[in-house]
Amino acid sequence: MKLQGIRVVDLSLFLPGPHLTMMMADHGAEVIKVEPPSGEPTRNIGLRKNGEAVWFRNTHRGKKSLCLNLKDEEQKAQLLALIDEADVFVEGFRPGAMARLGLDYATLSARNPRLVYCSISAFGQSGPKSQKPAHDLSIQAESGTVFLNEGADGEPCSPAMPVADMAASLMGLSGILMALLRRNETGCGDYLDISMQDSLVAWLPNALGPVFAENRSPVVKQERSWGGNAMYRIYRTADGRHLTLGGSEIKFAKNLFSRLGRPELAAACERPPGDQEEAIEFLKKEFAGRTLAQWSDWFEGLDVCWSPVRLLDEALKEEHLRVREMVFEDDAGNRHLGVPIKFLHEPAQVNTCLPKLGEHNQSFLASGQEI
Repeated sequence: MKLQGIRVVDLSLFLPGPHLTMMMADHGAEVIKVEPPSGEPTRNIGLRKNGEAVWFRNTHRGKKSLCLNLKDEEQKAQLLALIDEADVFVEGFRPGAMARLGLDYATLSARNPRLVYCSISAFGQSGPKSQKPAHDLSIQAESGTVFLNEGADGEPCSPAMPVADMAASLMGLSGILMALLRRNETGCGDYLDISMQDSLVAWLPNALGPVFAENRSPVVKQERSWGGNAMYRIYRTADGRHLTLGGSEIKFAKNLFSRLGRPELAAACERPPGDQEEAIEFLKKEFAGRTLAQWSDWFEGLDVCWSPVRLLDEALKEEHLRVREMVFEDDAGNRHLGVPIKFLHEPAQVNTCLPKLGEHNQSFLASGQEI
């Protein structure tokens, strides 16, 4: 596997760091999760199956667990000895916390110059908000994406997805892999300052036309991506379900409106978003006249970007995801998320075993490694 022989020491908690290091474990890295005496918080958050929290299962498979109290000097010394042999170190504490513990990059890189050190924090290691505590919702609010998540009543909604968390996970993974690749040439590691807000803001290229071109915030429901385009929005069906049109290319509009017997309305879709009400109102009435199942049959074979709005359990049971191995079941009946990074050669080999808190403390000691 691609990361076989890479040792990762992970002090991060909750979602961004643990998700990042799980992806590394899936591809062969040895990931040593260092947990506080109380354990990784997600061991006890949300619903459980077969004794383990689903959240924990989907972020900690294939890892080893060390339970250490880093305020104890002896245990901290044991951790330092372990990091001396590591390739990657990941932490997700508020800026300054690692320095107070003597686990900052300057200290660790002096001991292990090859170490790739990744810090994930809400707002980064510098700037006026660096010490501000925040999780995903607050970061999305600060970054404008809660504003963009406007409901039908014009009020902002709580975002459905933790995109600041997940963006930071992917940015952190990308940065670590870049640093490991460069280390092959230089022999030296590096330090990554990953801000969840930076990572989220970097995902906004298609939303910034009004901001960068006209120095204003968008009128959300008039924008192409959020309801202003007839061919890129959500529509209600007769049974209270919904479907989406998700492709605004004019060829799709011509195909759809021709099939609906109103080919002239395709021209409305060539106007700017926010000026397509004629087409939108027609489609609202049309889609409200049949059930989602009836529309699924109607769209069969038609070259239009459309999709049903599936309930979450429906979506995760879909045959396509099973074929892609993005949802699979282990021998104990636990369902797992699969691996999205699919290599032809040396593909991931998922180890679904979960570590008990501190399970590997004694095994490391027994093997002669000081921890």
